[in-house]
Amino acid sequence: MEEQLARSVWFWLLLASILISQSTWLFLDARKRGSNYWFWGIWGLIHVPTPLVVYWIVVRSGWIKRKKKDDFEK
Repeated sequence: MEEQLARSVWFWLLLASILISQSTWLFLDARKRGSNYWFWGIWGLIHVPTPLVVYWIVVRSGWIKRKKKDDFEK
């Protein structure tokens, strides 16, 4: 029983560290690229690896084109 509990604790610690690091990376990279960084950060805390895959497809591949500040002034 104790061995099973110890494995369970390590599993949850590993899962928590993966979720936090994924969320942090998504948040920082989305903020750098001008994408909805709060959305990506929160979604990254909830699921793994779906937000990362969707982020790479949608934001990093260029499916979403963000207007630059210069475009708004013209």
